[in-house]
Amino acid sequence: MQMNINNTNYEVLTSQDITHIERAVDKATLTMPLVAVYCGSRSGNDEVYEKAARDLGQALAENGLGLVYGGASIGLMGAVADEVVNAGAEAVGVIPTFMLKHEIAHEKLTRLHLTDTMHTRKTVMAEYADAFVTLPGGLGTLEEIMEIATWRQLYQHEKPMIILNINGFYDKLIEHLEYTTEQGFMKQQDLDRLVVCNTIDEAIDLLHMIVKIDDEVDTEKMIGK
Repeated sequence: MQMNINNTNYEVLTSQDITHIERAVDKATLTMPLVAVYCGSRSGNDEVYEKAARDLGQALAENGLGLVYGGASIGLMGAVADEVVNAGAEAVGVIPTFMLKHEIAHEKLTRLHLTDTMHTRKTVMAEYADAFVTLPGGLGTLEEIMEIATWRQLYQHEKPMIILNINGFYDKLIEHLEYTTEQGFMKQQDLDRLVVCNTIDEAIDLLHMIVKIDDEVDTEKMIGK
């Protein structure tokens, strides 16, 4: 199935396509590792959040890292993508077709994928990503980073996960996860894998140390292997 956006035809990736994810996602033509950035489609009530998104986009590009994200041109999502694109780095957007009623797809991306569902979107993003960074955001952002952390807990990938705790935004979430661990519902090692950085410089330094391109999501790994 195809969809036309601004006189350009796009194939819509479906759940059937991602059963052979390597066919749907072509990383061979990319020239840099991509960092998945989860963040809000809104900008928040404090300008510090948009500034952080723009600073992160610039920092990624300056350090030879590209972006994979939700594909929109609005909110923190649009801000981080704008800076990556303007700095000449690669940016891949992935957006479900139904969300085009609510969010405008970014027009200057290196690559834009349309998907049939949110599940397909998240799988495609995870395959592209060499690391995951979470900026402030709402329910969708929380769902994304918690799901990717769950995938790590279940041995579906071994990619770094960073919570960028701008302005103390995630303090209460971190406190809750620590409490969850104390109460025996989460292992300490799974909590430790969600690395908290309070500044963009900390996050970039960490990415330099641990990001490896082509560290694919292994959807066949099972618990205990």
